[in-house]
Amino acid sequence: MNMKPLWIPFLILFAFPMTLYAEDANDSQGIAGRNAPSREFFALCMDTHDEKQRSIAEQNAMLAELGFDGVAHLWLDKLEERVASAKTSKLNVTQVYFQINLSQDPPFDQNLEKVLPCLKEGALRPAAGGKTQLALLIYGGRPSDELLDDKAVGIIRDIVRIAEPNDVKVVLYPHVSAWNETVADNVRIAKRFPEKNVGVMFNLCHWVAIDKSENLRKTLELALPYLASITINGTDTPEEIQTRADRAGWLQPLDAGSFDQKKLLTILDELDWHGPVGLQCYGIPGDAKVHLERSMKKWRDLQ
Repeated sequence: MNMKPLWIPFLILFAFPMTLYAEDANDSQGIAGRNAPSREFFALCMDTHDEKQRSIAEQNAMLAELGFDGVAHLWLDKLEERVASAKTSKLNVTQVYFQINLSQDPPFDQNLEKVLPCLKEGALRPAAGGKTQLALLIYGGRPSDELLDDKAVGIIRDIVRIAEPNDVKVVLYPHVSAWNETVADNVRIAKRFPEKNVGVMFNLCHWVAIDKSENLRKTLELALPYLASITINGTDTPEEIQTRADRAGWLQPLDAGSFDQKKLLTILDELDWHGPVGLQCYGIPGDAKVHLERSMKKWRDLQ
């Protein structure tokens, strides 16, 4: 009698669910607009107005407890301490902020070359392309003055030469009243680096201070080829913020303000951009843990 081997039905039985599993795994890789990968969420300037005046170690432990993926550090002072403590708390050191002044000589803190190696040696950096970002705020000139482009590019090249051996990516940080005030300013400069080793940021609070709601998508599309990270926070619309002499309401916890955060994240999804997102906390008073908890809840609700 010609009988089929008994193992064949079992092979079919087990192979079928494995095929389904493989298809599910492929789906989870992230197709634009579906099953998009989660973005790294980090906090910046959470210490500047914290009424508890937490130490760096306490800040990092708090962020890890609340579920943040990373932390940013303001300037070079105590950077080594931040890096060591972040590693203990299993936080990425996502960004470090750094100033250039085009009207000074030297135009930036010459300790950069001495301090930056701590990022290569000790920082956790699995996200953001595997590199901590050095975010440049550029002063010493009228906002958007293109006559200073060549000078700025030369200085930025000097910084890139210091950053790259330390696995650090240079990005440009738009800031109200700075020389590189707008996203367009920063894209113009980034285009001067054909190696594409200089990125740009989109900072919501600084954008609402100078632009219009109708330009949001256009601004993000302009930045997209160079967009390395964004920062967000609760805020009101540009039209509301710009009618107030003191820009009241431009820096709030993420769950506050009239600006539509979901719209911003939806545009980024449509553009298939999934880079790191920073929570801007500068100027928010009170106990930092209280507003950070609120913002983290809102962030999770937005996902």
